[in-house]
Amino acid sequence: MTSADLLVERGAQGLHRLAGRAAARGDGVGTWLAEELEADAAFLRKLKPSLIAARMRAGTNGAAPAEPPPPPPAPANPEPPPAAAAAPEPTAPPPKRNPKPSGGPSPWLFVGAALVVGVVAAKVLDWRGHAHPRD
Repeated sequence: MTSADLLVERGAQGLHRLAGRAAARGDGVGTWLAEELEADAAFLRKLKPSLIAARMRAGTNGAAPAEPPPPPPAPANPEPPPAAAAAPEPTAPPPKRNPKPSGGPSPWLFVGAALVVGVVAAKVLDWRGHAHPRD
């Protein structure tokens, strides 16, 4: 599994836990919400990037895509991670991105041109309005 797959699975497990809490309420709204959250968790599991890539590859060669593996069982009482494992490891800073993409005219050029065209159109309409007054 890739890190993106793990992130999607973590989100699906979170929805599953919320569904369990909603079902524990016992009222009609809680039951309805639990069903909806379970459906959302199942849908989220279908959005794993590796499964999407497998479906795309299967579409190009005609083979049927592999079924997604069943979700791992959620632990009954998840233990909080130890404090030492929770500390993030220092990593290298991400590379700096060029703030201005190269190529193409500046958007301010289009704004200025639209302003000039608008002013000229207003002057022409005003000038032609004086030529034919409605008295």
